[in-house]
Amino acid sequence: KSTVTIGLVQALTAHLKINSFACLRQPSQGPTFGFNLHLTGDIHAITAANNLLAAAIDARILHESTQSDKALYNRLVPVVKGVRGFSSIQLARLRRLGINKTDPETLTEEEISRFVRLDIDPSTITWQRVVDTNDRFLRKITIGQANTEKGFVRQAQFDIAVASEIMAILALTTSLEDMKERLGKIVVANDKKGEPVTAEDLGVTGALAVLMKDAIKPTLMQTLEGTPVFVHAGPFANIAHGNSSILADKIALKLVGEKGFVVTEAGFGADIGMEKFFNIKCRASGLVPSVVVLVATVRALKMHGGGPSVSLKDVPLQTNLQLVADGCCNLQKQIQITQLFGVPVVVALNVFKTDSPAEVDLVCKIAKQSGAFDAVPCNHWSDGGRGAVKLAQAVEKAANQKSSFKYLYGLELPIAEKIKTIAQKVYGAKDIELSPAAQSQIDRYTRQGFGKLPICMAKTHLSLSHQPERKGVPTGFILPISDVRASIGAGFIYPLVGTMSTMPGLPTRPCFYDIDLDPVTEEVKGLF
Repeated sequence: KSTVTIGLVQALTAHLKINSFACLRQPSQGPTFGFNLHLTGDIHAITAANNLLAAAIDARILHESTQSDKALYNRLVPVVKGVRGFSSIQLARLRRLGINKTDPETLTEEEISRFVRLDIDPSTITWQRVVDTNDRFLRKITIGQANTEKGFVRQAQFDIAVASEIMAILALTTSLEDMKERLGKIVVANDKKGEPVTAEDLGVTGALAVLMKDAIKPTLMQTLEGTPVFVHAGPFANIAHGNSSILADKIALKLVGEKGFVVTEAGFGADIGMEKFFNIKCRASGLVPSVVVLVATVRALKMHGGGPSVSLKDVPLQTNLQLVADGCCNLQKQIQITQLFGVPVVVALNVFKTDSPAEVDLVCKIAKQSGAFDAVPCNHWSDGGRGAVKLAQAVEKAANQKSSFKYLYGLELPIAEKIKTIAQKVYGAKDIELSPAAQSQIDRYTRQGFGKLPICMAKTHLSLSHQPERKGVPTGFILPISDVRASIGAGFIYPLVGTMSTMPGLPTRPCFYDIDLDPVTEEVKGLF
């Protein structure tokens, strides 16, 4: 999709002379190894901020468990140069507790106790540590085993860095002020009364904002043909909302002017990246899309036509019109998903040298019959912007259509109803099945006042269903929801579909076998 985005903006700007801007996600080192561009250090800043918050949680539990109220208070509000004062974040906590005092000497014992004790229930901690490498052995770990931790051992896990809620916050924020507010709202656990505990309660919001202050600025790059590109934020598309940042889109829109185009990329298919773009990102940004470009390849459609036994590497490269025709059911479904939102869709068929003209024609014909505004073969991989001129012309025409954009569900619906709406209308499921853990989390989040947030499904991208091997258009399946988590700062509830893991693993032969550095020339080889 990134290559189609780049091809399209090159065609618009360099060949049709229409101002355009591409907005892409920052790639992670994790799955690809070696494709982390560093850029403004988005992912490093997020990893540092995320893990600072994780360290703050466990340290706070330890200190509260081993000290009296008085000792905690003396350490949290120390005498500095003969003066004792609350920091601004501590004053804010006092106000939230309904204690309207500014002099540390005037608090009653009961007020001191409420102020110093977050009383975190360790079994409810949802905030995980992160690292930007696929490392399956960190999926479940035991922490706190050193004797200095006085027996506070608990089970925890690492997620991949791009799955951190802080990444989702970076992608959905609209300003530094908004980002600080969102960071403060992050819910990390519950206290023993069942009330949410936030980053703000831990006193860490300001420090998180300082770590993130440069990452909020998009990186300006350019295509080979000189078209501007913003690369900013890279929330994991399976787990978070898989879209680049609102800030990049808004700055780009300002720069291209009224008649210009901003092409912003969303991860995976219409069932994941696009659905989340519309229901989560558009709600946060207030921006309404003009056109959807749906990317297809002959090879992927052949895989969908071959049923569950075929994986992409086994797909026959020789012409097979029957496989292509059978696989177009998946493309048809993706077009229908787009139409749920009332936005015209242009299919961009990314052409490879192994595709025959007959296969290319067949896909374009079926796409148009299935309701696409247009379907265009693209050769930008070999011909640059010139190879995407027809796509650019189709996009420009489609943008002039009357669009009647609408959300898939209202935020007022109960959490389970919103999940069910996505499962049935987008994935084609018969129904959903909530595990007891998922149901109790839904009840808890509803009770805590988080029921009116949009939904961000954590689901495999390899099938419309929860089973990666089910290709084409599966029907009649029950979608299992194993757990439901909340990203309150980012502003969504995220259900885990089936066995979805938040930490990928390395394959037997990772890409690092092909990556090398010439020590004389410092030339890097093997990156793609």
